[in-house]
Amino acid sequence: MELFTRDLSLLLFLPVVGALVLLGIPRARTAALFKTALFFAALTFLWSLKLLWLFNPASGEMQLVERFSWIPAYGIDYFVGIDGLSLFLVLLTAFLGPIVILASWTISERVKEYLFFMLILESGMLGAFMALDLFLFYVFWEIMLVPMYFLIGVWGGPRRIYAALKFVLYTMAGSLLMLVAIIYLATRNAQVTQVLTFDLLRLYNLSLPYEEQIWLFLAFALSFAIKVPLFPFHTWLPDAHVEAPTAGSVILAGVLLKMGTYGFLRFAIPLFPEAALAAAPFIIALAVIGIVYGAMVAMMQADLKKLVAYSSVSHLGFVMLGLFAFNLQGIQGAIYQMLNHGLSTGALFLIVGMIYERRHTRMIADFGGLWKQLPIFSSFFLVVTLSSIGLPGLNGFVGEFLILLGSFRDSPWWTAGAATGVVLGAIYMLWMFRRVIYGPLDRPENQKLNDLGMREIVMLIPILALILIMGVYPRPFLNRMKPAVELIIQRMESKREAIPLVQEVTQGRETKLDGN
Repeated sequence: MELFTRDLSLLLFLPVVGALVLLGIPRARTAALFKTALFFAALTFLWSLKLLWLFNPASGEMQLVERFSWIPAYGIDYFVGIDGLSLFLVLLTAFLGPIVILASWTISERVKEYLFFMLILESGMLGAFMALDLFLFYVFWEIMLVPMYFLIGVWGGPRRIYAALKFVLYTMAGSLLMLVAIIYLATRNAQVTQVLTFDLLRLYNLSLPYEEQIWLFLAFALSFAIKVPLFPFHTWLPDAHVEAPTAGSVILAGVLLKMGTYGFLRFAIPLFPEAALAAAPFIIALAVIGIVYGAMVAMMQADLKKLVAYSSVSHLGFVMLGLFAFNLQGIQGAIYQMLNHGLSTGALFLIVGMIYERRHTRMIADFGGLWKQLPIFSSFFLVVTLSSIGLPGLNGFVGEFLILLGSFRDSPWWTAGAATGVVLGAIYMLWMFRRVIYGPLDRPENQKLNDLGMREIVMLIPILALILIMGVYPRPFLNRMKPAVELIIQRMESKREAIPLVQEVTQGRETKLDGN
């Protein structure tokens, strides 16, 4: 671990400071509220760039660690840090912060409360990616629920209350089981080592019998599977996406869904490696079913936002497939795909929001021929669509290729099934694009639409720049992930015990952990 710094804490609490400043600004000063929120969101992103400078790409250990005793009687610390698994997820969260504030500029009701919740949500997400104390992680995990509930429930669509309640109830159902598992894990560690702690790095060293691992893994996995969402725990997602305001959909797709996949990689898999190995065939099966199911349901959607929402079920299935390949290529591809999905799907929700503000409809059948009327909008839409389907040269291709490469070694048939999801994804995305952008401009309402303004172009250009950079030159990203991924694989290998049941379940998968 490195020397104590305050860089992560400053990054973590800058949005909170911004939220508190907003409380002192009169409600009627809407412009001042937006500018203040944008300032703190932009400052948070600029500060996050410092992490790239301070981060040592050759190390897989935790870096920029900060720690002090929080609740010493129960072994609970304020303990944060980052490694190659979390670095770019933290940067993605900070990057999307100012973009979603700009996307919210048309909000006219309860602006102060809306921006307050946006900034608190950003801090909650950053904290979840940084937390290295399980209790602290759970606190941030729950904190994220509150602002997202209000963002959907107050500023959402006609069925916003239903969607917000469904989102909270699904997430809390899994979270409570995870809390029980966290408490059990800390108590079990105290029995073995005589030290009560929620320190994740110490708990990594705790070896548990296979039977205990299975139950604890299931408790963690359920919470994370709901958040991903892994099929069949996905039913809350389309409602939440469709009813959320545009910025809420961007944050939900761009960051919140990654909490589930990150949770598997940071907690469930390395803490309970034998259980993870035993569960891998089942989770891979669910992931591939989700890939194909999400693509086929997306293909049937008449609503643009619902189509993009169901595409997330398919894309996140690829991430789960890569994680449970348990090798370097698969896990690196999964992390890369988390970032890709955050950019591409986040941009798709921005684009859907932009056209909805102009036409007040999201029905695909209400459009057609928009390239003639909105050439700038259509050009951005085209690049983001091609990114989403994984066109070589754009970011989506790199992640999908690595995932398929990693998973093919031990699950060739499931990988072949997942590859059909790539084909289906291209079909429904290109079909949707053709119906919206091409054809005759025969509807009078569409003939009066204005093209993108400067605010909207400023929102999309940074995303498109990253889409191109990540597609053409992935090396800087992969190099910084690699040591941390290798360390996770080594920890799993060192903790595996020769338990007959595990050997029987995982027969034929013995080479997965060494990356060969």
